[in-house]
This record gives sequence, structure tokens and C-alpha cells, in this order.
Amino acid sequence: MLSPNVETFLGCEAPFNEARIVLYGAPFDSTTSFRPGTRFASRIMRGESYGLETYSPYQDLDMEDAKVFDSGDLELCFGDAEKALKDIEMRVEEILEANKLPFMIGGEHLVSLGAIRAVARRYPDLHILHFDAHTDLRDEYLGTHLTHAGVIRRVWDIVGDGRIWQLGIRSGLREEFQWAREHTHLHKFDLKAMPQAMAALKGKPVYFTIDLDVMDPSVFPGTGTPEYGGVSFKELMEAAIAGCGLNVVGCDIVELSPGLDQSGASTAAALKILREMLLKLEEPFIKGPEQV
Repeated sequence: MLSPNVETFLGCEAPFNEARIVLYGAPFDSTTSFRPGTRFASRIMRGESYGLETYSPYQDLDMEDAKVFDSGDLELCFGDAEKALKDIEMRVEEILEANKLPFMIGGEHLVSLGAIRAVARRYPDLHILHFDAHTDLRDEYLGTHLTHAGVIRRVWDIVGDGRIWQLGIRSGLREEFQWAREHTHLHKFDLKAMPQAMAALKGKPVYFTIDLDVMDPSVFPGTGTPEYGGVSFKELMEAAIAGCGLNVVGCDIVELSPGLDQSGASTAAALKILREMLLKLEEPFIKGPEQV
């Protein structure tokens, strides 16, 4: 008997009841302020993932040994940001209720807010680890408080002072940098503060959000708001693996706009970051906690 064609991310074919991590796509880019297209990221990444090996020589781990369920893309309302966020929030609540870790593929960065709303209710002591080129701390942009340019400001509304670590930041309004000095742990230009962040976040519940434009556009041009002066792929990969060694209770990667890089290189970079993060999160279960 023929079976229906079901396309998943490479190596993410575990049944839901057996999975420890649940992937889901959030194809939303309606508040994008420059070049749109991130709504296509998760769909394109699924297809392109079959050009990637399941085995990571960096970690000596294989996605074939992981337990990850791909729940597919949400169908989000492009004309109503709050409704889209609510739908994301409901998906994350469902995943958390099943005692699984939600891993989102965006989408513009605003989608992180929906996930963090749900995760913060379950983990009141939630902390945020945020890699990005941009501060994302605007209180409003063009008259609205819900925007990819202000997502971390809205996250601060939830978690408050001292719980947000921002690394790689190299762009934003003067007022955003001034505001961050009193309210977040913002580290400019690179990821060198990662050991400091790791020490501060050890043992705490962490939501880990990576805006892929933290990479320099010379290696990652496929993003809506490119900002030169970023980190290399290797620097991001190593920091992402390290961050997934924390007590991560939810995470995402956002802001790949695959149509802006016809070479496919940016999508390939995003996929490799995704693979390495998933494998690090699964490492205690693949190797056993005594070997980690």
C-alpha cells in the first residue's frame, strides 16, 4: 500500500509520543521593516535539509539517534500579529503540556514573543539568551508595540530586569543602547561574553533565541536586515552548541529569508546550526547523562 508523502526536517521522524523535542514552523513576517521573506524559511529548510548529513563530526552525534518530532508549520494570520502570536502560544502550550521541548523555526523575530509567553508561564524564573545583530528593544515602531524591532522589549515586559542576555548586538537606536544599560545584559559586536553568560545562566531555565543575522552578511546574506560586522559561521555554531548545554526549556532560530540568497548558502548555514543545536539538546539522552 502506498503511503502519503510527508516531508520533515532530516532526521526528525520520531513519533510524537516518543519525541523529547518538537519542531514547529512559524511562517510570519508581517511586521518586517525592510525586506520580507522569512515566512518561507521553514518550508524551504525542510526540502533543503536532505542535502545535509544526519551525522555531526563536530559533536560525534547523529540525528538518527535523536528523538525529534516535526509538527509542521502553523497556519498564521498575516494581517493580525496578536492573533498569530496567540496561535504560536497555543502550539507551545500543547508541546509543554506533553513535557517536551518546543523548538521554533521562524519567521521574523516577533514570533519568539508568542513562544516566550507560554514558556514563561510554565517557568516563572525564565531567563533569555539572545543572539542578534540588532537590539530589538524599541518600545514602538511606526506606532505599534508589536514588531520584530521591539520583540525583546516585549519579552522584558514579561521577565523584567537582569534576566535577558544579549550578545552580538551591533545595531539599534541610541536610546535602545542607553535603555539596555539599566535593564538587560547587552554585549556588543561579538559573542565573547558567552562564558560570562553561561556562568550567570547555569541552572536557570533558559529560552534561547538566535536571530541568524548575528552572522556577518558575507557568510549569511539571506536575511531581511543585513548588518555588517557580524560573527562567522564557526563562531555562531560553537556558541550555539555551548548555549544548548544550559537548562534550555525552549528555543528558536529566526530571520532566514531564503529568497534573498539564491545560492542556498544561507539556508545551508541555518540548517547546520539547527542540526548542531538539536544534537546538543539531545546529547544527554543519546550518550547518557554520565557521559556528558
